[in-house]
Amino acid sequence: MTTLPLFISGAEIAFIIFIVIMVFGADKVPEIARGLGKGMRQLKDATNDIKSEITKTAEKQGVDLDISKDIKKEIDKAKEDIENITGPVKRQF
Repeated sequence: MTTLPLFISGAEIAFIIFIVIMVFGADKVPEIARGLGKGMRQLKDATNDIKSEITKTAEKQGVDLDISKDIKKEIDKAKEDIENITGPVKRQF
């Protein structure tokens, strides 16, 4: 028995599909699926458009979106400081 990320088992999915077919009929199910697919695609496109607009605006205003470089520099600096402190201790042992 496999579960999906939504914690729905295969039997539950089959039951839901059975109910959908009973309510809407076998002829309408493909139309409904197409409509849901188009809606999901439009939502994804809108999300990507919003992300690109935010990125463009941030770049125009000079905001650095890649903070990973700053984080890496700080980590390297901390490693160097630790090495400087522990260097003499390591040599004694």
